[in-house]
Amino acid sequence: MLRFLLATTLLILTVASAHAQLVPLPPQAPDVPWPTVEWPVGPLPEKMDAAAFRAAMNDAFDEPAHGLGETRAVVIIRGGRLIYERAAPGYTTSMRLVSWSMAKSVTQALVGIAVKQGKVNIDKPMGNPHWPADDLRAQIPWRQWLQMTDGQHYLEIQAKSIAESDASRKLFGPGRLDVANYCAGLPLADDPGKHWNYNSCGIVLTADALTRAVVPKPKSPDQRRAAMSTWMHANLFDVIGMNPQPEFDATGLLYGSALIYASARDFARFGLLYLRDGVWDGQRVLPEGWVDFARTPGTSVNADIYGAGWWIAPKQGAGRPYPIYIDTGPERDGFSAQGFEGQYTLVVPSKDMVIVRLGLTPEKDLRTGALKDWLGRVARSFPAY
Repeated sequence: MLRFLLATTLLILTVASAHAQLVPLPPQAPDVPWPTVEWPVGPLPEKMDAAAFRAAMNDAFDEPAHGLGETRAVVIIRGGRLIYERAAPGYTTSMRLVSWSMAKSVTQALVGIAVKQGKVNIDKPMGNPHWPADDLRAQIPWRQWLQMTDGQHYLEIQAKSIAESDASRKLFGPGRLDVANYCAGLPLADDPGKHWNYNSCGIVLTADALTRAVVPKPKSPDQRRAAMSTWMHANLFDVIGMNPQPEFDATGLLYGSALIYASARDFARFGLLYLRDGVWDGQRVLPEGWVDFARTPGTSVNADIYGAGWWIAPKQGAGRPYPIYIDTGPERDGFSAQGFEGQYTLVVPSKDMVIVRLGLTPEKDLRTGALKDWLGRVARSFPAY
């Protein structure tokens, strides 16, 4: 218990100064029931820009605009109520679709739960069985892995081909049967804590360490998989009413960085958990300060677009090192879980709002920025809450 109290206190102190600059996370209104089973439904607000909203949905579904690709499902939550949902023909908002890297945000939540349970201290070295104690990688704390300031040599966003990408190599190439082993073999390229680099392998290693903390000595891959699945459902998914299907590799490891199948409604519940500061129906699911940790920039000198497991809005400009800023309004307070081919769970505290978009937008279209501009159009059509 003492270890848990010390870890939690340190987390709160670490985010205290940043918290003062963050838009407050609104509480659930007393008269709005929590959507653990079903969403309470509400109307679109009267004072919104209805014409702009209709035009955005027309661009997504009826006459898809250039750069948006195929939108399969959209769910919008405001004030804790479901105010809009729509799915393309052949899809529903309750159909499980692939998360891709939105799973990283789920892994961040799972680590937070382990912190709350006293199983993890994010300022202690995370380690890995493949590294000797004197390996610098073995000294990197959980915090830096979650913030992607670990310094590991990992290539994905800047890869010139699929064959060159560590993402495809770990999932479909030489790492596919033991993803953690592949990721643990990557060397360091920078001093930990100084340089941000998008690192899916770092989240795989985080999921591996989390699994060891939750399931210390599994007897088989099947037992490892089953025990981790039970823990995730009991502590997160069942609590907030999600019904996802997380995928595991041949060793029984939760991938962590990708491959959670869940519906748009499921991701809306997950977004609402973060909008409500990690509290659900009177129960604190995530440690106090954990959501602010997720939406606060790390210590890198080269980036202002990533917190811990979540993408964040830069204080000014379009973002470094990549222009990913979603213009949700003057508060610049949107933070999001994002996945390959245009999967988004966008949380906007100043508008008490969650926007989920699932679909298939090709990489060439994502690079136009049309999809993030579309998300901004949708958010800006709503007034502050």
